Amino acid sequence: MLNVNRLRILRELSRRGTLAEVARALNYTPSAVSQQLSALEREVGTTLLEPSGRRVRLTGPAMLLAERADLILEQMELAEADLQNLAGTTSGLIRVGSFQSALIELAPAALTLLSQRHPHLVVELCHREVDEARDGLLAHDFDIVLGEEFPGGEQPPTAGVHRQDFHSEPLHLALPESERVGDRAGSTTLSDLRHCGWALDLQQSRMGAWARQKCRGAGFEPRVVCESPDPLLMLQLVRSGHAAAFIPALITQARFGGVEVVALASEPHRTLYTEVRAGRQESGAIAAVQQAFADAIAAHTSAVPTAVLALEPPS
Repeated sequence: MLNVNRLRILRELSRRGTLAEVARALNYTPSAVSQQLSALEREVGTTLLEPSGRRVRLTGPAMLLAERADLILEQMELAEADLQNLAGTTSGLIRVGSFQSALIELAPAALTLLSQRHPHLVVELCHREVDEARDGLLAHDFDIVLGEEFPGGEQPPTAGVHRQDFHSEPLHLALPESERVGDRAGSTTLSDLRHCGWALDLQQSRMGAWARQKCRGAGFEPRVVCESPDPLLMLQLVRSGHAAAFIPALITQARFGGVEVVALASEPHRTLYTEVRAGRQESGAIAAVQQAFADAIAAHTSAVPTAVLALEPPS
């Protein structure tokens, strides 16, 4: 009989490539990971790993077994979801990994809805960047990931993960009122703002990568005066006249006086989605949390842009 936990370790090795990365993701020591894989080799009666420099690589049988492990683990998730649903109550612990703007604007309303609808359901929130949160999802640290996707940064499907989109929203530009785009005569383009300082998300983040690409597409390298994942800090810098910033519509209702919210003529949007391990999408508790976040954003209102900024070149 194959050990399911060892199959999960093998699958993680096929994804991550090194024993050290698997150990970090699953909270094991590298020697414990190696011991579990050696035990799996004895169970299947064939070699699963072979040396490759300082690393190891999966043999043909190991790659086949890792593919089958995805199906086995998905069926186990389905079985657990079915048993929970048969109980007839939505309860238990659901751990959510999410990026910051979703936590700021959506989490409080979603938690209020869940406390009213499902008082026996406990939800824990953790601030994580999307890719880190997905790693935690596959390692069973989280049950749901709230993710975001930007124009030109579409993500390929991840094996063992079920994705569900739940919202699309425009990306706006926040400017100090001193810029007064709406009062200018003639067409104003993004390239006209090359002189501005910019408050941008982290370079390695999806929002940060998109924002830099947008500026470079307009013909300039942004002069970054603040690099932060905190959109409220960005708005403070805009309000005080020190920076311009790209802000999702989800955040623009939190704008302060002294900020002009500007629509971009190319109408870029970001997509918000949830991810769960394949099979868990059938869980009533998972569905309840997903629905609460969807309802929270449906009730959300954002500031209406006061002007439209043309892009150069359009995208």
